[in-house]
Amino acid sequence: MIHYTACPLCKASHIQQKFAVKDYTVSGENFDIYTCQSCTGAFTQDVPTQEAIGKYYAATSYVSHSETKDGLVNKLYHAVRTRTLREKKKMIQQLTGRDKGSLLDVGCGTGAFVATMLQAGWDATGLEPDETARKNAQQLYQVQPLPAPEIFNLPAQQYDAITMWHVLEHVHQLHEYIDQLKKLLKPSGKILIAVPNYTSEDAQHYKTHWAAYDVPRHLYHFSPESMKTLMELHGMQVLQYKPMWFDSFYVSMLSEQYKNGKGNLVAAFSHGLASNLSAMGKPEKCSSVIYIIGK
Repeated sequence: MIHYTACPLCKASHIQQKFAVKDYTVSGENFDIYTCQSCTGAFTQDVPTQEAIGKYYAATSYVSHSETKDGLVNKLYHAVRTRTLREKKKMIQQLTGRDKGSLLDVGCGTGAFVATMLQAGWDATGLEPDETARKNAQQLYQVQPLPAPEIFNLPAQQYDAITMWHVLEHVHQLHEYIDQLKKLLKPSGKILIAVPNYTSEDAQHYKTHWAAYDVPRHLYHFSPESMKTLMELHGMQVLQYKPMWFDSFYVSMLSEQYKNGKGNLVAAFSHGLASNLSAMGKPEKCSSVIYIIGK
């Protein structure tokens, strides 16, 4: 286990326990969430090391690795994903000003986004730590992701865009990864990092049952201020915030299951909608935020 005596995001020592959260997906264990008074970020305390955390991903319900469509929530996830993949492609093209270019997708899972960008004519490369997910990528999309450690062997200033879709919160080598992303990015390139926002309305409503805490797999729990601080520590800046409107509904559906032991679509839709309404015109308040980052 890793026990932090300082914030893993900003290195400040002003940390305090917030509450304990249960791992509803795999182990049933409880893990403490701590917050940082300096950067306003949060993190999971006493997380398994990188070598030991693999067993906490060993669930068929882990949709980004298995492509499972079991259960209503996962069926809805897949129904929405086709649209969000198109939107992500369009966003990349707009932000880079390129119809085609070079892209690196870090933590690509089963490769759906890499396949989308390849079909659009981009030179797209995926990195994925999970061997099963890499095999699924080959079978499902004919994509061959590289093992995650290869990120440190890629050539500098190679990519017009680097994406991490709900990945940074899983990375043990947080600061090493960010330094490497900066090296790999072309001078005018953009990094897109999507992470849950623990300061969102739905997070405040569900509290310890908020599904996006996803302990212990989520090592960090970002606020917009903490992401800004983290990037500035590495000589980069957050240029824009983009909302992920569907995430509030997906997370609320899971959160209802965790809270009540069964799903409640009406309540989930209501709380997801309330979260989105509170973020209208303020994308940094969304349930999940895409941070557009430049050098």
